[in-house]
Amino acid sequence: MYNIATHTCKFLLKRRGKFQVRNREYLAADTGFVIACSHKGWVDVVALGAAILPHQIHFMAKKELFNHILTSNVLKKLNAFPVDRNNPGPSSIKTPIKLAKEGHIVGIFPSGTRTEEDVPLKRGAVTIASMAKVPIVPAVYKGPANVKEIFSKEPVVICFGKPIYLAEGKLTKDRLADVSNHLTASIRALEETET
Repeated sequence: MYNIATHTCKFLLKRRGKFQVRNREYLAADTGFVIACSHKGWVDVVALGAAILPHQIHFMAKKELFNHILTSNVLKKLNAFPVDRNNPGPSSIKTPIKLAKEGHIVGIFPSGTRTEEDVPLKRGAVTIASMAKVPIVPAVYKGPANVKEIFSKEPVVICFGKPIYLAEGKLTKDRLADVSNHLTASIRALEETET
């Protein structure tokens, strides 16, 4: 279902106008990794999935989206897994750590600007990457944010940044903050190049 959905979306994005993927060479080919992408709406999730085909992303999604059995089943078939963002705990990162260790790609969508969930999500991305011993790839989405805007001629762009490799050793509070700040700076630098 994931392959059908993402290939269909890629086709539709190309049909509506420009669909650009920049710096795809920064994606690791021999290991799992974490993608931390700026987030405007549902279109960026679709575009990111289409941008890295034939590889698949396993998306972190808020647990409230899994409350209805039908929606939950669809999301799971699209490689999404639930996370409690209000009360994150050790159990919240077990699934993404396992996926990354197994060589899969884990997608996290912290906001592009600073919000209440911006900091913990970026720190979550760093924690997952550190414990799984995989790099973090910053990414930025530029384009329509909703159904109304999708019919405009605005290009859809996914731009990847250079991967951030974490040094071996314990992830201390200071180190977590430093790498999180580095990730924030990398995303903002990419956003500036796309404005």
